Amino acid sequence: MKDELVEILDSATKIAVLCADCTTAAGQLARGHLSGPTASHYLAEALAGVALLGAETAQEAETVTFRLECPGPLEGFLVECTAVGTLRGYTKKKILNDFDGQGAPKDAQVLGESGTFEIIRSIPGTILSSGTVATAWKEDAVAAGLDAYFGQSLQRRVQTAVAASVGDDGVPLFARGLLAECPPDGDAAAFAQVADVFASGAAARALASGAAAPRTLLKKLGLPQAEIRRTRPLSFACRCSAERAAAMVAAIPPDERAALPPTLDITCHMCGRTWTVTTNP
Repeated sequence: MKDELVEILDSATKIAVLCADCTTAAGQLARGHLSGPTASHYLAEALAGVALLGAETAQEAETVTFRLECPGPLEGFLVECTAVGTLRGYTKKKILNDFDGQGAPKDAQVLGESGTFEIIRSIPGTILSSGTVATAWKEDAVAAGLDAYFGQSLQRRVQTAVAASVGDDGVPLFARGLLAECPPDGDAAAFAQVADVFASGAAARALASGAAAPRTLLKKLGLPQAEIRRTRPLSFACRCSAERAAAMVAAIPPDERAALPPTLDITCHMCGRTWTVTTNP
């Protein structure tokens, strides 16, 4: 699959479904950060999660931010999706030697058993909405955070699943997300059956298999007649630039800037790219 967010609606039950694949973007970002396999795994899951949240954006300049603070060795992550589908972000730790090379990481060991998720929708200079939820998990932490946010902060009936896998080189092999929502006037009985697919782990397993195309996922959810209403491209992109890096240095008071070396390397914490800036042109 190419990187995209697919928006789907089943007219009979009014159940809405989102399918996100951001494998390529996750790979580009993991390479930029030089992340190890464990950090890349959670970066990929977080990007899949925020890609699903991207469907919530309504304004052209809007960004949704998805953040986790947790007590485990990773310490958390922060990722963003814009209204046009660009993704970026980071994990607080990039290399976790105790876990890298040990197979698929376990959430309770790497993240801890609970944490605080924050979701912020904003446009430049203005926060449109925000929600913070503290939740516990045994596994599937990112999905647990999304479910808690929709359920507690927005009072919406949602089920989510995310899946990611990473090679020994730290590059994600896939990063995918799935969300199903039942509106207040939706078919509650049909949604209960959909929820069972998520609760059993079958939705996450389908995302992790070769059968992750939207139509195949809809059959798994028991919604084969649902219609694809919209497809949005997803991609990695960062707003950093040589000009912004130079502006940061230019903002330093002249007497302090004079004490700096002739050039500085400034690394963007959101994408890992490094810009070399002349300090006293």
